[in-house]
Amino acid sequence: MSQLAIQNDIIRLSGSMRPFAYSLTKDMDDAKDLVQETIFKALKYKDKFAEGTNIKAWLYTIMRNIFINDYRRKVKQNTVTDNTETKFILNSTPKTEHNLGVNNLVMKDIDLAMRDLKAEVKVPFLMHFEGFKYQEIAEELDLPLGTVKSRIFIARKELQESLKTYAV
Repeated sequence: MSQLAIQNDIIRLSGSMRPFAYSLTKDMDDAKDLVQETIFKALKYKDKFAEGTNIKAWLYTIMRNIFINDYRRKVKQNTVTDNTETKFILNSTPKTEHNLGVNNLVMKDIDLAMRDLKAEVKVPFLMHFEGFKYQEIAEELDLPLGTVKSRIFIARKELQESLKTYAV
């Protein structure tokens, strides 16, 4: 493949790179900048393209690598080192990071709410949650279909009430 053909393919595929860039950056202006930087690097290093390979995948790899490198650079810029005797590393990012501790607390509350459910509504609800269809639950528990549906509904309402602090 000639250098001119590679160059034409890069420019032709530039429009299809925007959605992928947006999925990485979540900002339209940053996505446009990322596409522009990708095209620049691809044109600059077009001699590195291995003939016979997928040029679109090559471009997406360049874009992903640019995004990762920029992200790492931004994280390093937002980290401040304390030069006192204790040598703390302070992260000065303006947003809060969520960790598994929050998830563990939520799961604990969900587990407690599930324990508070009566067995007659908990069993059909758990079966439905695991993927059983209403009819399968009714046959397994030897209950009318309407009873199964109402018990699952009751379980949902009780869980919603118990976990309303997490409602958005």
